[in-house]
Amino acid sequence: MHKTLKKLVYAAMCLALCMVLPFLTGNNRMLGNILCLMHIPVLLCGFICGWPWGLAVGAIAPLLRSVTIGMPPLYPVAVAMAFELAVYGLVSGLLYRAFPKKPWYLYLALIIAMLAGRVVSGAVQFAFLGLFHTPYSMQTFFTASFVTPWPGILLQIALIPPIVLALKKAGIMEN
Repeated sequence: MHKTLKKLVYAAMCLALCMVLPFLTGNNRMLGNILCLMHIPVLLCGFICGWPWGLAVGAIAPLLRSVTIGMPPLYPVAVAMAFELAVYGLVSGLLYRAFPKKPWYLYLALIIAMLAGRVVSGAVQFAFLGLFHTPYSMQTFFTASFVTPWPGILLQIALIPPIVLALKKAGIMEN
């Protein structure tokens, strides 16, 4: 199969996972904020398909899910998530390509991507809420980005590198 077609298929599968994985939380918004299940396929897409595909899936997934299913709410949540997840896909893909192909660097790329996405999410939330003169403090950012989703952060760190390594070993990934 042609390399671009393979990446398109894998990216489509990641987008489909973004649509269905949040159903595991019963579309419960608080549980979704804790587990961050939509983040997993986007980060995987960046690693598997590269930064352009990861960026596209990350930008599209929350918006598509919002307009088709109604969760997350479109504004400001899905819009802010689109920026956050786009950065996840972009940074994970760029760093995976740039770093040596050793497990330690896979974890490093993942953590940097997660931090970058959360910083962008905080900046977007700050900008959006500032439009309506609603305060968005550092405490709110820290709580929303690191305290509430700590189980999801651990889940991503526990799942994503072994999945990437298994896909690499199986020959599904080119690198």
